Amino acid sequence: MTSVSEAVARRMSVRAFLPDPVPQDLVREILSAAQGAPSGGNLQPWRVYALAGAPLAELKARAASDPMQETEYPVYPDNLWDPFRTRRYQCGEDLYASINIAREDKPGRYRQLARNTQMFGAPVGLFFCIDRKLGAPQWADVGMYMQSVMLLAIERGLDTCAQEYWARYHQTVSTFLDLPADHMVFSGMALGYRDPDHPINGWRTRRDPFEVCCDMRGFA
Repeated sequence: MTSVSEAVARRMSVRAFLPDPVPQDLVREILSAAQGAPSGGNLQPWRVYALAGAPLAELKARAASDPMQETEYPVYPDNLWDPFRTRRYQCGEDLYASINIAREDKPGRYRQLARNTQMFGAPVGLFFCIDRKLGAPQWADVGMYMQSVMLLAIERGLDTCAQEYWARYHQTVSTFLDLPADHMVFSGMALGYRDPDHPINGWRTRRDPFEVCCDMRGFA
């Protein structure tokens, strides 16, 4: 049995998946178990759609042909400042370096970015939605639900990649899912079995030392 610590350590944004299908019962088991995630006032503000097979293939095809849409929320603040700007820059540079795409190779970078619309080859696509009248605390609750999904997937031998990229195709997704008008697309997530031989899965994002993010006081 995978421990929580092992699941946290193993979890990463996998960007190359094997085509092996994931059984419906296994996906349902993960999403059902994630219902135990905390939410303020037990609002349980998440709404999730799981796609596989022909429906997922159709949505991928639509996204590949549709133009990007203006997001309904800012994925990042304008004029991102340090240390956040440097962290994002390093993440991008490390990612493209792992698959030998040079900084000046703009077409290559765009092609890799566009693989988001293909769920990086994952056989399952999850879409997390929220009532647009809810606020920041409920968005945090959806994030905790998503994290629960990701760790539960690890426990069961699967991997994920959370994709706010799908906010750029919110109209495409909303129309395809026939999403209620009072709900909006927050994020997608690729789910499947990682390709262990693909170089893009061979690197990990850099993390700051503990002291940078945590201040402990009052301990004996």
